[in-house]
Amino acid sequence: MERNRRSWSWPLPLFSVFLIAPLLFSVLIATTSVEARKHHHSYKNTHNRPHTNKHSNHRKGSDSGGFNPPADSATDSTTYNVVSFGARGDGVTDDSQALVGAWKAACQLPGATVKIPSGFRFLMRPVNLQGPCKGELTLQIDGTLLAPSRVGDWPKSSMFQWLNFKWVQNFTIQGSGTVDGQGSQWWTPSSLYYVQVSFALRFYSSHGVTVRDIRIVNSPQCHLKFDYSGGIKVDNITISSPENSPNTDGIHLQSTRDVEIHHSNIGCGDDCVSIQSGCSNVHLHHINCSPGHGISVGSLGKDKSAACVSNIVVDNISLRNTLAGVRIKTWQGGVGSVKNVSFTNIQVSDVKYPIIIDQFYCDKHRCENQTAAVAISGVKYDQIYGTYTAQPIRLACSTTVPCVDVDVADIQLKPSIAGIPSSASLCWNSYGKSQAPLLPSSIDGCLRRDTAYVKRVARSHEHVC
Repeated sequence: MERNRRSWSWPLPLFSVFLIAPLLFSVLIATTSVEARKHHHSYKNTHNRPHTNKHSNHRKGSDSGGFNPPADSATDSTTYNVVSFGARGDGVTDDSQALVGAWKAACQLPGATVKIPSGFRFLMRPVNLQGPCKGELTLQIDGTLLAPSRVGDWPKSSMFQWLNFKWVQNFTIQGSGTVDGQGSQWWTPSSLYYVQVSFALRFYSSHGVTVRDIRIVNSPQCHLKFDYSGGIKVDNITISSPENSPNTDGIHLQSTRDVEIHHSNIGCGDDCVSIQSGCSNVHLHHINCSPGHGISVGSLGKDKSAACVSNIVVDNISLRNTLAGVRIKTWQGGVGSVKNVSFTNIQVSDVKYPIIIDQFYCDKHRCENQTAAVAISGVKYDQIYGTYTAQPIRLACSTTVPCVDVDVADIQLKPSIAGIPSSASLCWNSYGKSQAPLLPSSIDGCLRRDTAYVKRVARSHEHVC
């Protein structure tokens, strides 16, 4: 028995050691690798996920350069918080590259969201945010985005837009936050640059875009522009800048189709909504405009250019203390056409000129008289009520290209200031029909009766469209 114990305890032969050792080493390496991957994955998820912080609206500095992103309501692997990309949100530090970084990451993932968290003020220099992305994308603005407030802080290469979205599709901007252009310095005549800056938010060659719920304020010039785009929806936004801020259009449409803008409040120093050449199938409704220059189609045909606008519906609009109500404005010398435009259920209060067609538009001290003009046809003014401060209706059509098929019905406008003559309407070379009730009664004789000859003359100028 003693001999058996001794023989059982003998060491393994040397060749067995060489067979087993590599196997044990492989197991050890595999185990270490798995644990390393688990640790890396855990760190990566923790690093990318917004941190929970009871005091998310208050940020403390750190000598180590660390930061605590604000808490999200839920951790979501498709949400890219700009704070997690290095944004400080103190209103002083340039956070534009953090936005660009979050955008590039989100652009690669269908259904992703770029988040601008509440309680922070993010200073942004002009940036280009480009598509196309790999699916639907949302920019959730709950905090405040700030443009550089000093003229000298704007790069001269980026004078024409601040936040420039290009080639995006199926894209939404939404949230409870504010986009602040800090444009007051640009509005002074002494500024050398103020005429060069254009748009706070611009969408170029984009489709399926929705903008809703946000506030856009104090743009250096136009607040929101869409050009060469389509499938646009704007809902429940607020745009605000002072009445004396020059060229601060609320929403500017150019070469854009299939647009709906509704249930929004717009106050600015220029047109609340401006519809330019190349636009069609545009519907504006339930919009409050005050202050501003009203709802405008144009100006069109500047510098003898071609302009084509069609199928515009404007209804349920309220305008208060504005220069114009609803108007079409074209330059002399242009070509093309404006057709199938309807203005219905318009409420005006203390509006200088509630109804305007102006084919002698000129923003200079003097403009040269020219015979060519953009042809205007198929325009309807219906259910326009309220008060004016200068002139109830002004239809100044081209001498050589008359306005045709202009219908006026149910107009009830009274002077808001004593002493303004109620008969002070101006109509020139405009053809169509009117239908009672009409107040002032002078509107009834404003339109001449259409004839076949007049229509042929007008339509001969539509060929470019």
